[in-house]
Amino acid sequence: MSRLSAGALLLWSLLAVGEVDAATGEASDKRRFHLFNPTPRSLMREMATDRPDVTESPITVDAGHYQIEMDLVGITYDRDTSGAGNTRTLSYTAPSVNVKAGLLNNVDLQLVVEPYNWERVEDRTGGGVSRNSGFGDVQTRLKINLWGNDGGETALALMPWVKWPTAADGLGNGSLEGGLIVPFGFGLPHDWEVGLMAEFDIIRDSVGGGHHLEAVNTIALGHGIVGNLGGYLEFISVASAERGSSWAGTFAAGLTYGLNENTQLDAGVNVGIVEAADDVRPFVGLSWRY
Repeated sequence: MSRLSAGALLLWSLLAVGEVDAATGEASDKRRFHLFNPTPRSLMREMATDRPDVTESPITVDAGHYQIEMDLVGITYDRDTSGAGNTRTLSYTAPSVNVKAGLLNNVDLQLVVEPYNWERVEDRTGGGVSRNSGFGDVQTRLKINLWGNDGGETALALMPWVKWPTAADGLGNGSLEGGLIVPFGFGLPHDWEVGLMAEFDIIRDSVGGGHHLEAVNTIALGHGIVGNLGGYLEFISVASAERGSSWAGTFAAGLTYGLNENTQLDAGVNVGIVEAADDVRPFVGLSWRY
């Protein structure tokens, strides 16, 4: 069986089964809603976003509704002194946009676009400076919630994704890449929320035309602070199977503020704790659904 037919069979099986309510074990009546028969507002679940943390949410957008999540500004700074090198990289995206459409009660389709990227790399050893700007790569993602979308103590989803090499020269590696994201969430006493994520990607080698496996694992801990203001702490681990690569660890923290039930502001910062990770990335973002 080809990869395409096997993947189609798996997707069909998941969609045919539908979502099962974790508390009752019975199929939810919301299965009758789809992209062209939207979920009524009165039955919509609480808004859940895949940002601002790296840990993706296992909760999908309600059927027939749309959600837009974006970096209003994201700036990344990295200093690399590994080996005999000494480079400084500064980059930003404005904005990076994830557009989501609820296809079924437990499935949404996502399109991630970077309309404008800018990057400056300074080689302090050789004295050279390079600058690149333009359109970035495009990602398509499909989130399939297996349980916990509309209640229950835990939630799990599968998110296959593909990156299409659309970036301007100097901003991407010009290669098709993809992988599978598995987000899992659960609650703790006193309204603490935990998100875990395992991700397995096939990434192009930095040298040559081959590909290698890359594993991303995260854990995020979130809690309300006061009113509609919440906060989170997160740890991100990236391990690559490429020869000569190093493990990258990042600590992150941020805030979210709900303007209303359909709009959320966020801000945060990611800080690399080892040489292989980007040094710092502050960002401000916005999410809304309709």
